[in-house]
Amino acid sequence: MEVQFILNEIRQKLKERADETTKSSAQRFFKEIQNLKIYGVKSAVVKEIAKAFKSEIKSFSKQEVMDLCEELFKSNFLEEAGIACIYAESVGKKYELSDFKTFERWIDSYIENWAICDTFCNKTIGNFLMKYPEFLGELKNWTKSENRWMKRAAAVSLIVPARKGLFQKEIFEIADLLIPDHDDMVQKGYGWLLKTLSEKHESEVFDFVVARKEIMPRTAYRYAIEKLSKDLKVIAMEK
Repeated sequence: MEVQFILNEIRQKLKERADETTKSSAQRFFKEIQNLKIYGVKSAVVKEIAKAFKSEIKSFSKQEVMDLCEELFKSNFLEEAGIACIYAESVGKKYELSDFKTFERWIDSYIENWAICDTFCNKTIGNFLMKYPEFLGELKNWTKSENRWMKRAAAVSLIVPARKGLFQKEIFEIADLLIPDHDDMVQKGYGWLLKTLSEKHESEVFDFVVARKEIMPRTAYRYAIEKLSKDLKVIAMEK
């Protein structure tokens, strides 16, 4: 079955399940994103539609799945990007070294909101990095990008590894590189990352953030200390 056929089928299903109430709600929620297109399909239904084509996707080669994801991302529809995230993650066992550049390009070219950034990076990039940790250094380059979503991606791509207590050194390095950034989307991204890591490495995260209290933006700092024990949080909050 051809990629274009499945793409058309997915789009038809999305049109059929769209409703104006959901569309209006999503448009208000993402009002700051100028070019984002929305069908108006609830997230649970988007997942349902993605799942409906599971057997067809399973019969595709990895490259065909990647081609389908490319077209879905390229459309700039919120719901199509959500399905692309699901399908990109589904071929995780087949990830190859060369896929990194494709994933990087997708973030830089197509991702323009925090919801898709976090979903794609948490799952696809996070799993890729656990399989190929030699690419961790590439995230440092993302922190220098002019694209706010590339910079947020540098942090949120490490959320899943952080939940496992992995890559502590690299997480602190990424956070240090992002501390000077004034963008709240970036600050919330690495703040969330530090908060996640604190559940496995509490004392190390505490020491890291307190040592940078004077230079870390308040938004990032508040996120980072959120999961600390009560006693440590009291100390962290002291003026």
